Amino acid sequence: MEKQIATTIFESLASGIRLDIYRLLVKKGEEGMVAGEIATMLDIPPTNLSFHLKALVQAGLLASEQEGRFQRYRANITLMLDLIAYLTEECCAGHPEQCATPRVDSICSGSLLPPISPVV
Repeated sequence: MEKQIATTIFESLASGIRLDIYRLLVKKGEEGMVAGEIATMLDIPPTNLSFHLKALVQAGLLASEQEGRFQRYRANITLMLDLIAYLTEECCAGHPEQCATPRVDSICSGSLLPPISPVV
């Protein structure tokens, strides 16, 4: 991942409303949600919601698909995982033993983090 892409993602998620939208759609997985459902679930006026959905789509965090008169939105889970990998790929580089305690203290699943090589 390029630094500019990561920066764009963080800028997009800097809004509490956008973060709520993205987290809701992550929970829904491949099913996604239509805009009206999102507005209802998060109690956001439709005009306000469309502004935020557009920003999330432009950042690549959401994909949208036309379904008749509605737009269905889905979270780009691959991009989220790429961002996690980008942030953690050089964690404790050269000193994997330093990552042991933060991993235990974190609520993040170890399966999402790069492997810790045994100390030689």
